Amino acid sequence: MIDWTPGSIAIQIGPLPLYWYGIAYAVGLAGAYWIMTRQARRFGENAELLGNGLIIVGVAGLIGGRLYHVIDQWQLYANDPIKIVLPPYSGLGVFGGFVTGGIAFLYLVRRYRVSAWRWADIVAPGLFVMQAAGRWGNFFNQELYGPPTNLPWGIAIDCAHRVVQYPCDTYPLATTHFHPLFLYESLSAVLGAAVLVWLSSRPRPSFRVGDLGAIALIWIGGFRFLLEFLRIGNWRIADIPTAQIFGAGLVVIGLGMIWLRRRQGAPMLAPVEPSEDEDEDGDEDDEDDDDDEADEDGEDEPDDETPPDADAPPLT
Repeated sequence: MIDWTPGSIAIQIGPLPLYWYGIAYAVGLAGAYWIMTRQARRFGENAELLGNGLIIVGVAGLIGGRLYHVIDQWQLYANDPIKIVLPPYSGLGVFGGFVTGGIAFLYLVRRYRVSAWRWADIVAPGLFVMQAAGRWGNFFNQELYGPPTNLPWGIAIDCAHRVVQYPCDTYPLATTHFHPLFLYESLSAVLGAAVLVWLSSRPRPSFRVGDLGAIALIWIGGFRFLLEFLRIGNWRIADIPTAQIFGAGLVVIGLGMIWLRRRQGAPMLAPVEPSEDEDEDGDEDDEDDDDDEADEDGEDEPDDETPPDADAPPLT
């Protein structure tokens, strides 16, 4: 059993606190950038697009995640709405971040005129890395836990952070431990990232471009759907946990993506292999291979001498 109950503040610099929650998400963002850059190069895409793109999607995701949390926990803000935009930001709803971050992602692939399917494959492992690190912010905030348990990895929760169903008068702090749901989700995300990186490491004849993004949605949505059966005091619509509704929605979207890619005859999922004849200016043969793949997926690039049409539809 884990009896230590952490504090939410990592460092106090005068009147300014630095919260573990923010550190966890900063680490997750850095890890996501690293692995997405690696994946972009593996698939022969321009990794430099990730710089500003990740910031835009990250900010959009934070806004959506915060909005989801505020709606979920409105009783905490109803009498003092200014707390919504003031620290500490003790909660973010992952599905709110998926909605606004997804909208920002679709805007960017249209803006840069790149394949949304290919970039979904590239960013998919980064979603897992972000979640794996960010969930530890929930540990330091003493949130995202389940019912009492006698399992060896059960965690203690301070009386001030308990849901009303488990007060310390009935469930003493010294003897009561809870399921660490944040840990379950973090470990699932680590495994998910490892599986997607492995799948992208060599050609997969049975997989299509876009399948990694679909698998990520199915994995994240499905696992959260199951995890909600252990949640306490969660946000409900028609007596159904809202997170289960969103989780089921991600599963449906992911399955729809897989079906659509096969209906479209999308190309096989395969990394770009470097050629032995590569010179300082790059591999001409690889460029030809990329062109062939683009032709098969309907993703022709414009000639260098012809400026792209600013009003052209996004490449999908």
